[in-house]
Amino acid sequence: MSEPASISAGIADRYATAVFEIYKDSGQLDTLKAEVDALEAALAESADLQDLINSPIYTRDQQDAAIEAIGKSMGLSATMIHTLGLMAQKRRLFILPALLRALSAMIAEAKGEVTADVTSATELSQEQQAKLADALAAKTGKTVKLNIAVDETLIGGMIVKLGSRMVDTSIRSQLASLQNSMKEVG
Repeated sequence: MSEPASISAGIADRYATAVFEIYKDSGQLDTLKAEVDALEAALAESADLQDLINSPIYTRDQQDAAIEAIGKSMGLSATMIHTLGLMAQKRRLFILPALLRALSAMIAEAKGEVTADVTSATELSQEQQAKLADALAAKTGKTVKLNIAVDETLIGGMIVKLGSRMVDTSIRSQLASLQNSMKEVG
């Protein structure tokens, strides 16, 4: 991770920890989850919002006023609006995506959930997804949420990433391994 990126991640983690503790202490983790989801969706859908948080042409006061109006129109809590306003005044709105990722991870951890990134060669049926989630839950002892993607270049099989672990059962990787073995022999 580059130095500026690690500094941004550190700043985002400090804000996330503070916000998470406020919501946790007041028993409002579900509210926090809904707000994080709403903000992530707004960032994904709005180029104007992305411009607002990233562009240096807006003054602190302009960012603060805009983010407060956005927060109120989205129905965000006073705590979240205040936090976003503080970030605007400190010229730190650019870390909003990192803040949301950190908050999502903290919420999942508090609820005993983990996310597994699954890339398969073909679309998985609901039954296959349920069996995979159950198998991973049995392995981890936590509730597993699946992020599923399809990559036809895998030919067959799947790649499962769970935390720092990765299991690659794709035919593409098996063929690559076989090719490397043949090179060593020849």
